[in-house]
Amino acid sequence: MARTTGSRAEITGPLVRDAALRLFARHGYAAVSMRQIAATVGVQAGALYAYTPDKQALLANLLTDHMENLLAAWKDGPDAPPLERLEAFVRFHIAYSLDHADAVFLSYMELRNLSPANFAAVAALRGRYEDSLTAILRAGAEAGAMRLADPRLTTMALIGMLTGVTNWFREGGRLDRRAVADHYWGLVRGAVGAG
Repeated sequence: MARTTGSRAEITGPLVRDAALRLFARHGYAAVSMRQIAATVGVQAGALYAYTPDKQALLANLLTDHMENLLAAWKDGPDAPPLERLEAFVRFHIAYSLDHADAVFLSYMELRNLSPANFAAVAALRGRYEDSLTAILRAGAEAGAMRLADPRLTTMALIGMLTGVTNWFREGGRLDRRAVADHYWGLVRGAVGAG
């Protein structure tokens, strides 16, 4: 019998995804076996294939879902002044990243383990998110509210800086989330020449 007695698909499926996300984030995709994921969930290894065709599909699904959820959560206000839009992006990105730290880590560290087709799909979603920041930066430069030579390069630098907060931030540490977001907003203003 593949499924543990009493297990249910609507419960077990999300448990498989959560276990894979945690294990991949902590140990790396290559070091985690389907058997380990099954043991964490409490099912036999063969039962996992009722929820995913293979480990590659599981990773691709996790990364795709992360990007789709991120895109769905981000709401730009294109009619607002560019600096307000940029501040909203900074605060959103930090909060979302801290709330989904394992998914963010996986999204950056495990792209290399995707098949070419899966990589292209996830990269396209990432590109859409990056494009939203680039549009804000271009609007700011065109309005004279920001001074930057290369909006696309600035986009990549800012996202890298903002995402890096997941590497060091700890709840209950010296700075709370609001203080971190305030400080990063100051850094971003300086980086785009807005003072």
